[in-house]
Amino acid sequence: MSIVYLVPCFGLIALLFTALRSAWVVRQDAGNERMTEIAKHIAEGAMAFLKAEYKILTYFVIIAALLLGYMGASHENSDWTIALAFIIGAVFSATAGFIGMRIATKANVRTAQAARSSLAKALQVSFTGGSVMGMGVAGLAVLGLGALFIILKTYFGAAANTQEMIKTIEVLTGFSLGAESIALFARVGGGIYTKAADVGADLVGKVEAGIPEDDPRNPATIADNVGDNVGDVAGMGADLFGSYVATVLATMVLGAETLSVDNFGGIAPILLPMLIAGMGIIFSIIGTFFVKISDKAGLKTEVVQKALNMGNWGSIILTAIAVYFLVQWLLPDAMSLRGYEFTKNGVFGAIAVGLVVGTLMSIITEYYTAMGKRPVRSIIRQSATGHATNIIGGLSVGMESTLLPILVLAGGIYGSYAFAGLYGVAIAAAGMMATTAMQLAIDAFGPIADNAGGIAEMSELPKDVREKTDILDAVGNTTAATGKGFAIASAALTALALFAAFVGIAKIDSIDIYKANVLAGLFVGGMIPFIFSSLAIAAVGRAAMAMVEEVRRQFREIPGIMEGKGKPEYEKCVAISTQASIREMLLPGAIALITPLAVGFIFGPEVLGGMLAGATVSGVLMGMFQNNAGGAWDNAKKSFEKGVEINGETFYKKSEPHKASVTGDTVGDPFKDTSGPSMNILIKLMSIVSLVIAPTLAELHGNDTTAAARQQKHPVEQVAQHHHLKEAVVKK
Repeated sequence: MSIVYLVPCFGLIALLFTALRSAWVVRQDAGNERMTEIAKHIAEGAMAFLKAEYKILTYFVIIAALLLGYMGASHENSDWTIALAFIIGAVFSATAGFIGMRIATKANVRTAQAARSSLAKALQVSFTGGSVMGMGVAGLAVLGLGALFIILKTYFGAAANTQEMIKTIEVLTGFSLGAESIALFARVGGGIYTKAADVGADLVGKVEAGIPEDDPRNPATIADNVGDNVGDVAGMGADLFGSYVATVLATMVLGAETLSVDNFGGIAPILLPMLIAGMGIIFSIIGTFFVKISDKAGLKTEVVQKALNMGNWGSIILTAIAVYFLVQWLLPDAMSLRGYEFTKNGVFGAIAVGLVVGTLMSIITEYYTAMGKRPVRSIIRQSATGHATNIIGGLSVGMESTLLPILVLAGGIYGSYAFAGLYGVAIAAAGMMATTAMQLAIDAFGPIADNAGGIAEMSELPKDVREKTDILDAVGNTTAATGKGFAIASAALTALALFAAFVGIAKIDSIDIYKANVLAGLFVGGMIPFIFSSLAIAAVGRAAMAMVEEVRRQFREIPGIMEGKGKPEYEKCVAISTQASIREMLLPGAIALITPLAVGFIFGPEVLGGMLAGATVSGVLMGMFQNNAGGAWDNAKKSFEKGVEINGETFYKKSEPHKASVTGDTVGDPFKDTSGPSMNILIKLMSIVSLVIAPTLAELHGNDTTAAARQQKHPVEQVAQHHHLKEAVVKK
C-alpha cells in the first residue's frame, strides 16, 4: 500500500521545480527604468484584480462549504468532511491562479529585455515562466488529490469495493467541486476583464486614432496588458487545475466500482489515474529541456513552433512508454465494471486512444487557427470586401471546425469504451491530460510574450525587439487555440465519465428520453451553454462600451495626449475592467451551480441526467465553434502585420482590409477568451455538482431498489464476483 504515498511525492517534485525555475526567472535582467515602471503598473493592476475577485469568492466558498457540510451531516449517504475537501480544492485552485499571475508579471518584462539580445533568449525566459505555471498547477493538483485520498481513506477505514471506499471518493468530489467553482469564476471574470480592455484599446486606439496596439498614448493599454495576465494566465491556470482534478477524479469514481483482484488491495484502478498524472509531471519536466532554439536560428514562427513541439511530443511519447509498463505492473489480467469485462491491455489501449484523440484535436485546431492555413487565408481574402464579409468568413470557419473534432471525439469514445468499458472512457481522458503540465507551460508562454511586446512598444524599444516578441506572440496565439481544443476534448470525455459515475451513485438504471420530463430536461440542458455564452459576451460588450467611452474622453479632454506630452489616466481604465468583471461574472457562474441543484431536487436524478446530456453535447460544440472562430479571426488580423496578398495586391496594417480584420478580431475576442474556454468548465462543473448531490438524490427519491443500488449495497456479493472472475482467468 506504500505506493499510494508516491502520488503526493510527485506533486512535491513539481512544486520544487516550480520554485527553482521561478527563482531563475527573477534573476534575469528586468531592463531599464521605463520598462520596470510599466511592468510595475501591470503587476499592480493584476494583483488588484485578484484581490477584489478573491474577496468575493471567499464569501462564496464559506457559504457553499456551510451548505455542503449541512447536506453531508444530515443525509446518511454523505459526510460533512466534503465541506473541508471543497475548501481545500477552492484554496488550491486560487493558489494555482496566483502562482501563474506572479510569475507572468515578472517574466513579461524580462522577456522584453531578453529579446534585445536574441529570439532564443526571449523564448527561454517566456517558456520558463510558462513552465513555472504548468508545473505549479499540476503539482498542486496531484499533491492535493493524493494527500486527501490518503487522509480520507484512513479516516473512513476504506477497503476496495466497500461503502467506505465509495464514500471516500464521494467526499473527494468536494475537492473537485471547489477547484471547478473557482475556475469558472476566474475564467469568466478574467475573460470579461481582458476582453473589455482589449476591445476598448483596439476600437479607439487602432481603428479610430490609428495608433499601434500598445502605444503608450492609449489609456487602455495598461488594462489590456493586465488583462492578458488576468484572463489568459490566472484564469487559465485555475481552469486547467480544475480540468486536471476533474479528469483524475472521474476515473477514480469509476475505479471504485471496478471489480479488481490485484496486489494492491483491490484499489489498483483507483490508483492508476493518480499515478499516470504523477508520471506525466516527471516527463513534462524532462520535456521542458527540449524546448530551445539556436542563437543563429532565423526570425521565423516555424522555428519557435518546432521547439515547442519537440517538448510536447517528447513528454507525450515518454509518458506513453512509461504508462504501458505501469499498467502491466499495477493492474490484474481481468477486471469488470457494471458487467463489462476488460483486461489490462484493454486499459492501455484506452489510454492510447486518449493520447491519439488529444493529438488529433491539437492538429485539427492548429489547422483551423494557424497563419498560412486555408481557413485563416479565407478570412483574409474576405476582409478585402469589408467588415461584414470578414465576420461571415470567421463564423463559417468556426462552424466548419466542429466537424472533424466531433468525429475524432466520437471515435475516441467508441474506441475507448470498446477497450475497457466506461472505465476506458475515463482513463482515456486521464491519459490525454497526463502531460497537462507541459500543455499549460506551452499555453502560458503566449500571454507572457504578448505582454513583453506591449512593454517593448510602450518603452519605445528598437523595432527588432518587437519583431521578436511578435514572433513569440503569433506562436502563442496558435498554441492557445490548440490548448483550448485539447481542453474541450478532454472535458467531453471527462463529462461522460462523470455522467457515468453520477448514474451509478444516484442509483438509476438508465436515462429514458422517451419520458416527457427527461426529454424536457435534455432540451433545457442544450439551451444552457447558449444562455451562458450570451451572458458572458454581453458582459464583455457592456464593459467594452464603458472602456471605449473612457478612452474617447481622455483623448478629447487631456491636453497633448496624442502628441505624447499629456499622460493618460491608465488607472481609470484598469478600474473599469476590474469593477465590470467582478460584477458580471456572478450571474453566469450562478447558472452553472444552481441549475443542477434545482433540477435534481425538484425533478429527480433521471431528469437531471437528461439535462446533463444536453448541456454536454451543446457545450462541446459551442466551445469548439467559439474557440476556433476567435483564433482564426485573431491570426487573420495578425497576418496583415507582415503583409498579405489579396488578388495580386499586397495589404499591410492600417489598410482597409486590415481594419476589417480588426473588427473580426474584436468580435472573436470574447468568443476565444471568455465564453468559448468557459464551456469546458461549465459542462464539468454541472456534472460535478450533480455527482456531489447524487447520494442525497438517491436517498430522497428512493432509488435504492435498482440493480445499481444492489451492486453497491452488497460488498460481499462483489467479493464473490471477484473470486469468480479470478477463477475464470486461471481456467483461461
